[in-house]
Amino acid sequence: MTWLQMDLHLHTPASADYQDLSATYLEILQKAEERDLDIIAFTDHNSVSGIAAMRREIEDLELLEELDRLTPAEKSILDEYRRLLAKILVLPGFEFTAAFGFHILGIFPPETTVRRLEHLLMTLNVPEAQMENGSGQVGATADVLTSYEVIHDSGGLVIPAHVNAAHGVATQGFRFGGQTKIAYTQSEYLHALEVTDLDDMTRRATASFFSGSKPEYPRRMHCIQGSDAHRLSREGARRDTDLGIGDRVTEVLLPERSFAALKTLFLSDEFTRIRPYQPMSTAPFDVVQAAREQGPSIVHSFHEQVRSQRSRYRPITKDVVAFANTNGGTIYVGVTANATQAVTGVPNAEEAARALSDAIARSVVPKLDVQVEVASSAGKPVLIVRIPKGENTPYATDAGQVFVRQESETVVALRDEIVQLVRSVGSVGAEAASLTEPERIRAWTAPRQAMNDEDGGEDGASEEAQEAPEPESAAVQEPVEERRAPRRRRSRRRPPTDQPGAESPASSSSEGKAEPVAAVPDTTDAVAEPELPAAAVTPVASAI
Repeated sequence: MTWLQMDLHLHTPASADYQDLSATYLEILQKAEERDLDIIAFTDHNSVSGIAAMRREIEDLELLEELDRLTPAEKSILDEYRRLLAKILVLPGFEFTAAFGFHILGIFPPETTVRRLEHLLMTLNVPEAQMENGSGQVGATADVLTSYEVIHDSGGLVIPAHVNAAHGVATQGFRFGGQTKIAYTQSEYLHALEVTDLDDMTRRATASFFSGSKPEYPRRMHCIQGSDAHRLSREGARRDTDLGIGDRVTEVLLPERSFAALKTLFLSDEFTRIRPYQPMSTAPFDVVQAAREQGPSIVHSFHEQVRSQRSRYRPITKDVVAFANTNGGTIYVGVTANATQAVTGVPNAEEAARALSDAIARSVVPKLDVQVEVASSAGKPVLIVRIPKGENTPYATDAGQVFVRQESETVVALRDEIVQLVRSVGSVGAEAASLTEPERIRAWTAPRQAMNDEDGGEDGASEEAQEAPEPESAAVQEPVEERRAPRRRRSRRRPPTDQPGAESPASSSSEGKAEPVAAVPDTTDAVAEPELPAAAVTPVASAI
């Protein structure tokens, strides 16, 4: 695994609003090398003329080379292209303007042909004549949700551009209903969201809003940043917001520099492998400290020690079960949730990581793919435990207890919550379907397992689990001592919190005081998407 730097939002002279009209495509690659970029994407406005022009220039030079007609100057240019393209992965793409002016990045494998990309733009209702102009204004095109699906089904990465800024699908002040904004940022076809404040560690950052902690926005989104460069460098720009190549970069931890590896990362639940790039002149981005700044939530928890004196790994195991039963999450071990306190660290971190991984494998039923890795924060080793959202719920500890995550607390699951976890799995087979409801709950609950002296001494069941009387169903047991926070009755209806900079009412009440919440328009006032012409929704598979 290697940290690679990428800028997936670069314009070229093929965009009508490009500011360095004298810039060449070779100079764009040279500037990318100068900024230490490993992966870039050409994303001109509703056009692929930029990537087409660069490929055509290289093909012409290769033809002259084959005919033995290259001049020394041309040979130098061709050699430089080959050197740079061997070092930098250049991905073809476009910045599509969907209905109502929303911008969407479509980024494709390097072998994708220009003809295929142009056909895709026509499928999205970009007029053929407009594709040569590279303008962001192209008239009536496909709606946002249809665009997501078409780009996704064509094999591209679907990334709404600068979602928290102008032309972004999550920008504040746009008079859309909350349900529309939820659909635009939670679609199953999305791979990531591009934000302009990825290095913001506060709770009001856009990435924090889409961390899966909001009830109306349960899908945790990968967030990246890009420069949206319309010039080679910021030097000489008229405005501070006119960035150059590599002025806003994302780092990704990949096994190789390839489109496939990047797409696999976006499809995974590994959120700690994406971070804003910090130049060498500044301190490297500390993902652990960033999480501490946001504090405990439905997807984050913190443990100062790997093992407690009383019950070994039990506190962490409970959080693992709760995250798996709720929405997945990350546990940080070796630090407290208080961002102002010093990092404790984990002694013998590599050995501790292996021991914790083994303990989780033994103590969580059914088996769950949990990843434990060693990271560094403030110069000290800490453990990061990544838990996916479970596909075989309910998960339980080896003591037969089922936990869920309620806001920033891990609590024992109520009976109705366990029933819902069972039902969320879908069909449980003919044998289970024939059982009565109490029997079905019992069948899907991990039985209490007898622990021998050796296991009990290492990480066996906690004292409260060992001394408690055997209930009729271990999963339905609700020991009062397990609750760390009083349960509150949840309203059946809650207005969606559709502003990235706003805290949800639930999170405000959990801190004991109300925080200002952005006004949210009623969902019944959502602007309806216009019905599209048949051409706008033609399946790509049949059109190409």
